[in-house]
Amino acid sequence: MNCDMIVEKVKQAVIDAGSTFSPDKTVAYERAIDKETNERAKWVLETILENSKVAEQNKSPLCDDTGIPHIVLEMGPDSIVTGEMLKAIRMGVKEGLKALPGRPMALKGDDKARIDQSGGISDLSEDVLPSPILLRETEENVTRLSILMFGGGPAIRGKTYRVFHKHSTQVVMDEIIQWGKESVSLLGCSPCTLAVGIGRSHFEASALMLEAMVDGNYDVQSDMERTITEEINKACIGPIGLGGETSVLGTFLKVGPQRASGVRIVSMRPCCCFEPRIATIDL
Repeated sequence: MNCDMIVEKVKQAVIDAGSTFSPDKTVAYERAIDKETNERAKWVLETILENSKVAEQNKSPLCDDTGIPHIVLEMGPDSIVTGEMLKAIRMGVKEGLKALPGRPMALKGDDKARIDQSGGISDLSEDVLPSPILLRETEENVTRLSILMFGGGPAIRGKTYRVFHKHSTQVVMDEIIQWGKESVSLLGCSPCTLAVGIGRSHFEASALMLEAMVDGNYDVQSDMERTITEEINKACIGPIGLGGETSVLGTFLKVGPQRASGVRIVSMRPCCCFEPRIATIDL
């Protein structure tokens, strides 16, 4: 595939990620609406789902916080990735942010100015740079790109920290559930989808959390994922904190290699009601 085609496909993927629910997410909302008995909570769920359909039809952002692009690039046995290809991917992201449009929120200035926001904000959507690209191997003979748009609220309420496991998976699960209850109650824009990675380092746990969102499916939940979701929903926080049965739509969990140690590093992101905002394409 030539670079111009890559730019166009990545551009469309950014637009799709920012404006479209995946089919399994739509079904998850429909299930939640059917079983919800709290009328205020049901109204919120119905409104979110209606918003998603309008956004998809108009190719407009699902949320005013259009998010920071995060990219996962999967490489099969015969994949070849060049510098020109990476440049085309970044250009496609820029074009996608211009077309969506993304919310202008890139900070200007040197290191200090960007930290304290004293240098001002760029007026250009395309100045919002994507995060570093995460590469991972796949046995499929493909070169596959996933783009996720990360909003600010979940980043504020997310957590990456060590858990003393005490030779018990349940200890780690209980900690994740407690983090989930706290973050969902504070986030506001729920129902959430919990994305969780468990690894050997903070970097690895965060990468696994990102991969969990790429691989996650609301229709296919492991026992651990289902348990986390059910336990947090028992807190009855509900959509935007109004109570009800749906605080969490589902959990996406990925456990990586572990080492002989007293701790497990856990990264958890309480994805908001519109996240994961994701689109996947083959290059």
